[in-house]
Amino acid sequence: MQPFRQFAYRRSADQDAAGPMRHPVVVVGAGPVGLTLALDLARRAVPVVLIDDADRIGEGSRAICFAKRTLEIFDRLGLAEAMVEKGVTWRKGKVFRGDAGLYEFDLLPEGGHKQPAFINLQQFYVEAALVEAALAEPLVDLRWSNRLAGLANREDGVALTIATPDGNYSLHADWVVACDGARSPSRDMLDLEFRGEAFEDRFLIADVKMQAPFPTERWFWFDPPFHSGQSALLHKQPDDVWRVDLQLSPDADPEHEKRPEIVRPRIERMLGHADFALEWVSVYRFQCRRLDRFLHGRVIFAGDAAHQVSPFGARGANSGIQDVDNLGWKLALVLQGRSPASLLESYDSERSFAADENILNSTRATDFIAPRSPGERLLRAAALSLAPLAPFAQRFVNSGRLSLPSAYADSPLSMADAGWDGGLAPGSSFLDAPLLGGAGGTTWLSEALRPGRPVIIGEGVSRLAPPGTVAVEPAAGAGDILRRRYALAPGDAVVLRPDGHVAARFRQARAADIAIAIERLEGRAS
Repeated sequence: MQPFRQFAYRRSADQDAAGPMRHPVVVVGAGPVGLTLALDLARRAVPVVLIDDADRIGEGSRAICFAKRTLEIFDRLGLAEAMVEKGVTWRKGKVFRGDAGLYEFDLLPEGGHKQPAFINLQQFYVEAALVEAALAEPLVDLRWSNRLAGLANREDGVALTIATPDGNYSLHADWVVACDGARSPSRDMLDLEFRGEAFEDRFLIADVKMQAPFPTERWFWFDPPFHSGQSALLHKQPDDVWRVDLQLSPDADPEHEKRPEIVRPRIERMLGHADFALEWVSVYRFQCRRLDRFLHGRVIFAGDAAHQVSPFGARGANSGIQDVDNLGWKLALVLQGRSPASLLESYDSERSFAADENILNSTRATDFIAPRSPGERLLRAAALSLAPLAPFAQRFVNSGRLSLPSAYADSPLSMADAGWDGGLAPGSSFLDAPLLGGAGGTTWLSEALRPGRPVIIGEGVSRLAPPGTVAVEPAAGAGDILRRRYALAPGDAVVLRPDGHVAARFRQARAADIAIAIERLEGRAS
């Protein structure tokens, strides 16, 4: 395992100022969510102060599964290529009952996408890439060993107290984004309630270094012979490290279960040999909770500070990254005076909906993997028995519905449409497609989102697209996938928001239609 990286505390000029300095945005928490938001805002010419109470990264692999939509966001920031190269790419999974296979699945059965369905990559590698990009970005002021000690909403912004090794200092910010995790101090300082459900079951995570011939697939067992009556998961990571996840009893003692002399025999039974080294071990018990609102005055919550889910389906880090993809362009428009602050209400409504969707899927997976009632146990037994015999029953077997972007069907930023058969309805997340191929390589629809502006798709839309947007036209002979995925006929236009969600689509589009859609998605429509 890569050793952790430590970063020196540096005194900032704000600490020597006569009074509190004011910044457009202060982001609290330099984990994957906070770092991604800081980079996103900087790409939009918004300066950011990013504070974190720690001085290091790289302690434990933690999150490892990063989904296609998250990779598309990282690609927009120029980071995905190296992550995919380092990571373990996968798209297929197998589900077992005992030692018998129940079924297999493919998360990306159709080609024509720049990014893979998933990569497995230790969180410390992701954080290291994000930190390096942040340190190279002039508009990101990353301050290690700066702990949030006070937070208060004001009429015109937020007052912060920051604790450092040199003592406390004060800041003012137009907006604060709290990305400070499941135990969010920001949330506590505003006395906000985190509502939801706590689960009693405990699970053991072990990262195991070994040479193994297993394919790069997600393997999940119900009642495996090596771990009777419980569940197990096996995933490959880079550097010949494998993630093992074993269900424990609710009354398991975490400190006892983490001891090497307890962990090793469990994994030896799973693998059938002892030729491995333990890299990292943790025992967790999870909760599915969220804030009632993600927007409180001038303080905005994102990631685990706003919502928390079980790890089944890799919905934690992926949903947090998608939070900031939703928030970044909206906050930039507000700070630049191009949109009213009311635009940020759509962040609350859309990402609250996404959190509820993730919590629902996560809770259903937990109830199936660790049933707590006779009815749940009966349903699980029936589904597992039928799955190898009847394909319809496989839909009821839940080993964790894997992360997908939410569709904002009722978004106030979308326009209703009519007359479409197929394609992507307003609120849907975009589907990537190849645009051109040749000596320079394939270009992709996802790359059109890099400038951070609305994207207009369709034949002839270059003459209709307003200034400040990106026009994408299906190329002759190379645009068939794009036309099919968006159900495009000549004269049609589809409007994508800067985060790739469909805002509107028009048959026989006019410039006035597209202008109205842009006004609406940027929160300026009456």
